[in-house]
Amino acid sequence: MSRRLVPEGGPSLRDWLGNEIFSRVAGPEGTENRTRIHGTPGPRWFGPERPVRRVHGDAAMFIGGLSALLLQSLHPLAMAAVAGHSGFRGDPWGRLQRTSTFLAVTTYGPARSAQEACDRVRAVHETVRGTTADGQRYSAADPHLLCWVHVAETDSFLRAHQRYGAHPLDDEQCDAYVADMARVATALGVPDPPADVAELTARLAAYRGELRATDEARSSARFLLLNPPVPFLARLPYGVIAANAVSLLPLWASRALWLPRLPVLEGPCVRPLGTAVTAGIRWALAPSREAA
Repeated sequence: MSRRLVPEGGPSLRDWLGNEIFSRVAGPEGTENRTRIHGTPGPRWFGPERPVRRVHGDAAMFIGGLSALLLQSLHPLAMAAVAGHSGFRGDPWGRLQRTSTFLAVTTYGPARSAQEACDRVRAVHETVRGTTADGQRYSAADPHLLCWVHVAETDSFLRAHQRYGAHPLDDEQCDAYVADMARVATALGVPDPPADVAELTARLAAYRGELRATDEARSSARFLLLNPPVPFLARLPYGVIAANAVSLLPLWASRALWLPRLPVLEGPCVRPLGTAVTAGIRWALAPSREAA
C-alpha cells in the first residue's frame, strides 16, 4: 500500500516544498513583505525589462549568494566586521532573511521603499567599527570596503546566473545587470561603482593584493559549508549547492580558504548536480497552476 506524500485535501508536494523554502529564506513576515513589495503602487528603480529582475528572481541566487559570502570573506577587514558584528553564527537564518528582503525591496519594490532600505543599511554601517587582531582599524561605512563587498556580490550573482540560471543573459544584458547593481551600490555609499562587466573585472583584480584568508574566514567557510543550520533532509541538496558555490570561486580563492576541490570533476559531476538542484528549487518556488 502506498503512502501519500501530503495529506488528502492538503497542499501539493510542490506547494509544501515551496513554502518550506520560502519561509526559510524570507522569514515569518515573508508573505506580508512580498505582498507589500510587489503590490504597493509607484515607480520602481528597475522596470520589468531590466536584467536585475531576471537574475535576482532565479533560483541560481542560492548558489551565487553562498559563493559571494565565501569570496567576500577574503578581505580581512570585511571578514572582521562580519565576525565581530553580524551575529551570523547565532542567527544565520535571520541574516539571510534580512539580506533577501533587502534584495527584494531594492529590485522589485517602490523607489521610495528601496531608498529607505538603503538608508537603513547605511545607518547600521555607521555603527560597525572596530580593530582587527593585528591592529587594523575597519569601518563598514568605508567606501573602499563597501565597494569590495559590492563587486564580490555582483560578480558572484552574475556568474551563478550565467551557469545555472534558466535564462542566461547575453553580453549586453550582462553589462546592463552590472549597471543595475551600480544603482543600488550608489545608494549604499559606493563611489563610482563599476558600470559594465569590463569595469567589474578590473575592479575585482584591483583588490587582489588586499585579499587573504584569515582564521576567521576559514572558520566561517567551515561553518557555511560543513555545519549549515539546515534540517537533516536538506543536507544533501545543500551539499550540492555548497559544492557548486565553491566551484564558482577562482581557484586561488578556494585554495586560500583550504576548500577541497577537484576541477576535473566539476564539469561532469558537480555542475550537472547544481543544475538539477537549482531546477528543483525553481520548480518548487514557481506559482502553482491552481493559483495562476
